[in-house]
Amino acid sequence: MTQLSTPPPLKTVRWFNTDGPLFPPVLAGRVVAVYAFQMLCPGCVANALPQAQRLREAFAESDLAVIGLHTVFEHHEANTPAALEAFLHEYRIRFPVGVDAPDPDGGPIPQTMAAYALQGTPSLLLFDRQGRLVHQLFGHPPDLTLGAAVQALLQSEKAGSPGARAEAGDGCADGVCVAPVG
Repeated sequence: MTQLSTPPPLKTVRWFNTDGPLFPPVLAGRVVAVYAFQMLCPGCVANALPQAQRLREAFAESDLAVIGLHTVFEHHEANTPAALEAFLHEYRIRFPVGVDAPDPDGGPIPQTMAAYALQGTPSLLLFDRQGRLVHQLFGHPPDLTLGAAVQALLQSEKAGSPGARAEAGDGCADGVCVAPVG
């Protein structure tokens, strides 16, 4: 994947656990981890969101911002903001979570998911202190690998090398849910 010097903004319609929209001025100077998830995605609930919470606890908020992006490409009727609010409360998710804006043309893929060409959920976007996208991953990396990547970004004035994207399957299996193509 090529490193994006000016990545697209997160296009959201609502935020939870924060007073207002995040990105990019509010996050300037911090490494940012954005976890794209769906609350009905088994891999998100079992792996990615707990990892995001561990990451939030492992590094100072002044150095690392952890953000959730609820990006719904299936089961739209069940993934409402009210249901998400209850989900965040029940799972004690305290980091900021934005709701990805729907496709203005009525398609199933939300705007931020499309802008970053995310393959499905969970997906991780990792930005350096300058706001450049340096890693994009479909799935979730091992905790130690991610922790080392974050630490390297925190210690470096320059961005790390771009990450590779995982290969997609189809449907929900092996801890990920794949978005439809087209």
